[in-house]
Amino acid sequence: MTGGEYANLVACYVSRRFGSRGLKVYREVNVGKTIIGKDRRIDVFVVCEPSNQAFAIECKFQDSQGTVDEKIPYALDDLRALPMAGCIAYAGTGFSEGVRYMLEASPHAAFCMPLPEQADPTTDTRELDHLLATYFGWWDVLVGNRKPI
Repeated sequence: MTGGEYANLVACYVSRRFGSRGLKVYREVNVGKTIIGKDRRIDVFVVCEPSNQAFAIECKFQDSQGTVDEKIPYALDDLRALPMAGCIAYAGTGFSEGVRYMLEASPHAAFCMPLPEQADPTTDTRELDHLLATYFGWWDVLVGNRKPI
């Protein structure tokens, strides 16, 4: 799977999962500059129309060892400099152990590996679901079927 295919998979999942809440999903939206002065293009840009809030999702898929180890710390730094809320959605088996731990520990990263055509949450989408839910205030996503005490 290429990075673009992964970003499309994440975008389609987010649209199917949260579109009924007024979330509009866009691919490759330009938003300002990166920390090194390049034009920034957000992989998945979501806008909640009822609240007029936006959230950026940078997608990183790595299925083999490569240069991703050098790119992830930069991506996290660049995300923190973004003038809006956002996260890195990631998946794949090619991340080194250290980089995987870095992503798992970051409040700005979420593992997400939806299946094609998936609309319902699973353990493989839960982290991104929870980041979006906490940002947009969709507490029912977190509470689920639980009854208040």
